[in-house]
Amino acid sequence: MTGAVPERTLWVGCGRLGRRTGAALVESGGAVIALRRDVSAVPRGFRAMAADLSAPLEEMLPGCEAMVITLPPPEDGYEAPLRHLAAALPRPPARTIFVSSTRVFEGYADHPDPAPVLTEDDAPQPLGGRARLLLDGERWARELFDAIVVRPAGIYGPGRDRLLRTVHEARPVARRRRTNRIHEVDLARALAVLLEIPDPPALLHAVDGAPARLGEVVMHIADRLALPVPPAAEPDPGHGTVLDGTRMTELLGELHHPDFRSGYDAMLAEQGR
Repeated sequence: MTGAVPERTLWVGCGRLGRRTGAALVESGGAVIALRRDVSAVPRGFRAMAADLSAPLEEMLPGCEAMVITLPPPEDGYEAPLRHLAAALPRPPARTIFVSSTRVFEGYADHPDPAPVLTEDDAPQPLGGRARLLLDGERWARELFDAIVVRPAGIYGPGRDRLLRTVHEARPVARRRRTNRIHEVDLARALAVLLEIPDPPALLHAVDGAPARLGEVVMHIADRLALPVPPAAEPDPGHGTVLDGTRMTELLGELHHPDFRSGYDAMLAEQGR
């Protein structure tokens, strides 16, 4: 399935996901250049470069075969930062990935049951400002870098334990809400594969293919922790999207964590619970 690991990968906005995926690239023989405003958290084995893309860069960036962009939406949009990035590169990388979000489908969230199962062929329906910015970023990344767009949903994993804290603190939960998610391990695997294979898809929804009501998820966590199920939020109209994960499983085969039970069980096991 996979081809060669890129010799050099520029990771723009290298956070938790970049550290996990980049470590796998380095272990496979590649080099990772982490471009961040604050490089204090860049791990050993990466080359750190401090840069602020809100203004033109004073120095040219090194040439790279691949690039991954994981920038949160800037207040003024992605056009200026991505243009500054393009201007500082000696040449466009052969492979670029722009990490967006399934938030761009929030316009479908109020659909009554049964909700449509959304695939990569469905048109986004952004409503809020953040979703519109993300969709704008996708457009600029394609225009400037011919980027592959990856839209993760509900990333969770070690250090991403919001629902575990919700159960511990017995906070009200919109139990009927439709949700989708992806474990960080599988998202990192997907990004690495997209950097390596010769003919990647142009768009990927990074979801585990097992959408679930939020109530199902917190009931499982509460059962594992022997804690009461958090109370239901009021009102609880349902809402939320349902996303198809077929393309993700076609890319990776079996996921490490094909559903929330596997993923949260692994998190609790790592915590000794």
